[in-house]
Amino acid sequence: MRQAYRTALVTGASSGIGESFARLLARRGTGLVIVARRADLLDGLARDLVERYRVAVEVLAADLTDPAQRATVEDRLRADPVDLLVNNAGYGAFGAFADLGLDDQLKEIELNVTALVRLTHAALPPMLERGRGGVLNVASMAGYTPSPGSATYGATKAYVTAFSESLHAEVASRGVHVTALCPGFTRTDDDSPTNLLWMRRGDVARAGLDAVEAGRAVCVPGAQYKAALPALKVMPRPLLRAAANRMWRQAAETQTP
Repeated sequence: MRQAYRTALVTGASSGIGESFARLLARRGTGLVIVARRADLLDGLARDLVERYRVAVEVLAADLTDPAQRATVEDRLRADPVDLLVNNAGYGAFGAFADLGLDDQLKEIELNVTALVRLTHAALPPMLERGRGGVLNVASMAGYTPSPGSATYGATKAYVTAFSESLHAEVASRGVHVTALCPGFTRTDDDSPTNLLWMRRGDVARAGLDAVEAGRAVCVPGAQYKAALPALKVMPRPLLRAAANRMWRQAAETQTP
């Protein structure tokens, strides 16, 4: 059964796909809680959304890698439950695992996995009590392939997809939709040109919202990525690792001065 959401909390809402989620939801009349580190960017977005769409927008500035700040968001979800949680906040570092700082990679796990799990755990019980609601978790096509050069990022996104599919199986019969959104390469600026590989952020966000409303467990936006996914699943892993390694080394060489 397709659901419409009256209220939503969106993380990483100040730019990129997160901003697109916020704008699309506001256009649909959804009241918002927008979360990111930069209060100034959130304030500007909130003013614009209120003026354009006449919806309620609450700003909640928080660094989700900081346990104390993250707890304020968890508490908000428990105290005043929303119909939809969009776990969009995340980032990835590019480089050989052994060469990158360990603290940065642990923060990557903290944001991409720990924060997502904690916010989902805060949001789900009220949804299950009401018998309706949705959780949209932003994963990545990187979760389906070896990711040399972004090993930690790829692993976190594989976790998000597996976690979301498992939750979908647990709660779908109770009226709650959990969806993993798995985009490929996405432009952060909708005015940028696209090609065979790159998608616009607004198209990715729209596909994700449509999927969680419809109750689909996984959403892979873009015909090119939908076509590629079955091949990735059946390709022998040694061949897939070799291909990924070639791409990583070529990318590393282009960045070497």
